[in-house]
Amino acid sequence: MSIIVEFFAAADDASAALVLQSGPRCAFESLSFGNFDPEEAVVEWECLLSGGSFEELVEADEPRLVAGQDDDGGVVFVISPRLSAALAGAERSDLKEAAAAWSLQRAEGGEVVDTEIAEAILSDLAALVSSARRQGQDVYCWVA
Repeated sequence: MSIIVEFFAAADDASAALVLQSGPRCAFESLSFGNFDPEEAVVEWECLLSGGSFEELVEADEPRLVAGQDDDGGVVFVISPRLSAALAGAERSDLKEAAAAWSLQRAEGGEVVDTEIAEAILSDLAALVSSARRQGQDVYCWVA
């Protein structure tokens, strides 16, 4: 798997959708990662940080697509309000525990995500979410 994953803060869905073709890096504060499925990851993170089941979130159409098509093309989706609140309110120990659990889940699925990298992803994302919330923005993800 070789994909680009960029989480970014934007004022609204319309602004976020504008990055579909070229990515958010020039227009928005963003975090860049790669080589994991972010749509699946945000659902798993929400389950780990705030409860609920993977199936319930998928049935609720989480994460919600804002632009693009989920058929190997680029997409932009928004992080759910519940995950956003969980990340913003998480203590470092909560993030570390969730990162370890997520790394283990990925390993069970045959995907290697180092625990330290998982912790860095969740910690950086929590910081971005906190900053975005203070500015009245949401956090989105661009995948290419």
